[in-house]
Amino acid sequence: MSNESKSSVRKASWTIIMKRELAAYFTSPVAYIVCVLFLAFAGFFFFQTFFISRRAELRGFFSLLPILFAVFVPALTMRVFSEEKRSGSLETLMTLPVTPNQVVAGKYLASFVSAAVLLVPTLSYVVTCAVFGTPDFGPIIGGYLGAVLLAASFSAIGVFASAITKNQILSFFVALAICLALSLVSFFSVLLPSPLVSFITFISASEHFDSISRGIIDSRDVLYFLSVTAIFLVLTVRTVRGERRS
Repeated sequence: MSNESKSSVRKASWTIIMKRELAAYFTSPVAYIVCVLFLAFAGFFFFQTFFISRRAELRGFFSLLPILFAVFVPALTMRVFSEEKRSGSLETLMTLPVTPNQVVAGKYLASFVSAAVLLVPTLSYVVTCAVFGTPDFGPIIGGYLGAVLLAASFSAIGVFASAITKNQILSFFVALAICLALSLVSFFSVLLPSPLVSFITFISASEHFDSISRGIIDSRDVLYFLSVTAIFLVLTVRTVRGERRS
């Protein structure tokens, strides 16, 4: 087989897995329940600022987005590997001519797309602000860029948590714990000695997200989210590869 043919097979493998996962997401009521609940909470924080504080801005929405994603992204990803491991279909999948990298890539991309879709209805908040006020679009664009990066990293964490257990509920809580830890760790920095504060700030997803959501696009913040995503994808590939050998 030529190199071009091999490349086509590899591409087809992960795209087929991604399409299958997306079809499973959007034919399941879980995805719609998660989306409705996410929009209910996100809408509450946005309209609280809009009507009570009378400010046409998305600052309140973006300030709590890391916590919202820490809860709802694991709910989307908890079944990605866990369900197939429980049913035994993952073993069948791994006997096909696909590599662990392709399996993880397909499942991760489907998870990331599903998480990013949660943001699409919130664009109506931008329209609302533009109609009833004169918002600064710099922080809004930065906020959505940060939200996409946050979705990418939390999706990778969720996929990893799903790969290490057959239990979907356990997968959810493992991912929830990691995502919440990264989101809330900066709140405890005031209780720590000063030498640790800079380290806590560095590992805090909220700190990096807040920086981007203010419209300040710093390569260090972007690199943080890309690094978190890469680390957990590598861990997931190693987990899947280890199970394939066993």
